[in-house]
Amino acid sequence: MRGRAPAPFRPKLRPVEAFPVEAGGRKGIALRDPSGFTESVLVLPVPLLDIVSLFDGEHTLLDIQEVFMRRRGELLPSERLQEILGTLDEHGFLDSPGFARRREAIEAAFRASPARPAVHAGSAYAGEPEALRQQVEGFFAHPDGPGPTGEADRSAEVRGLVAPHIDFHRGGPIYAWAYRELARRSDADLFVIVGTCHAGMPDPFALTLKSFETPLGPAPVDREFAEALGRRYGHDLLGSELAHRAEHSIEFQAVLLRYLFGGRRDFTVVPLLASFLHESPALGKDPEADARVPRFFDALRGAIATSKRRVCLIAGADLAHVGPRFGDPEPVGPAALARVEREDRAMLEAVTAVDPAAFYESVARDGDGRRICGLSPIYTLLRCLPPGRGRLLRYAQWPDPQGTVTFASVVFP
Repeated sequence: MRGRAPAPFRPKLRPVEAFPVEAGGRKGIALRDPSGFTESVLVLPVPLLDIVSLFDGEHTLLDIQEVFMRRRGELLPSERLQEILGTLDEHGFLDSPGFARRREAIEAAFRASPARPAVHAGSAYAGEPEALRQQVEGFFAHPDGPGPTGEADRSAEVRGLVAPHIDFHRGGPIYAWAYRELARRSDADLFVIVGTCHAGMPDPFALTLKSFETPLGPAPVDREFAEALGRRYGHDLLGSELAHRAEHSIEFQAVLLRYLFGGRRDFTVVPLLASFLHESPALGKDPEADARVPRFFDALRGAIATSKRRVCLIAGADLAHVGPRFGDPEPVGPAALARVEREDRAMLEAVTAVDPAAFYESVARDGDGRRICGLSPIYTLLRCLPPGRGRLLRYAQWPDPQGTVTFASVVFP
């Protein structure tokens, strides 16, 4: 009796970010892994798109060659196809046994680590302590920055912040506006940091108990508060812990906290990634349709109310992402920048009013056409703050025609 023939190979590209680039007058598509399993960025010449677009797990190699022949009227040699597949697999872009081994090794190393490493030190921000201190000091002194922190002023205690999570070289002075308020107006010793999970995850919220390393020293996790939160929540907050491994939205806040308070004040953090709203506006869904979401809000409010610690909430959150790099058909010009700013500022009025329903509606109205990447963290912050009124400190745009990002600092006394 003969065995069954093995199924034909159907190559499949992993979920990656693809965005247009241009260098030396030549256009291409760059591939990047938001999950951080590879640091490589591969640039595909436009003619290769016809091939790579067929790496969907449905087409065999023969299918791909036949489709290429129909589209281009020329033969795609098997050697060339294997070369393309080999390059993608080598750099971790194919869903393959090689990638499975890569992923297993990276995740095992993270699980075994006693702390969450400073993944982005030396790239997104200075990796040496003194250079990092000078870099952050420059954000406060920058013409767009707020100036020195100055004397403490406890007349209006800070209960929460929205701060950017864009890379420091683009958003540093705007971070400084938020953290100057924290330095002057807060005596908090526990910071609950809610960050965007850019790569997505199966759970709406993810905690890690690993302290966050920074070049300026660690930001330790408050295990007592985290355990109390977990008991109130009643679901596994560590189920998607691996999402913390390469995510930057909390790491950048930990760096700023160490800069402000390291050696001056003992503090702890509770690092929480949030990912539960990004599909809801386009689908017209209730933002709290998943019962785990309102249950988490109740749990976090209860944990804060019963804690003996002085707690401040921080949302690490950018705003709009527009332009071809994010899927729009046209580059972003002055008129589009002005429109985005008007819409962002209208949305921020709901944020400063501590009105989560109005905030969500302002984003859902056009199906999240501006791609508000801090949607889940900001909504979480607004649902867990007591009633009050926030204040917009600074709004800014990084006006790249191919991919504009907007961000802001907001304080909640």
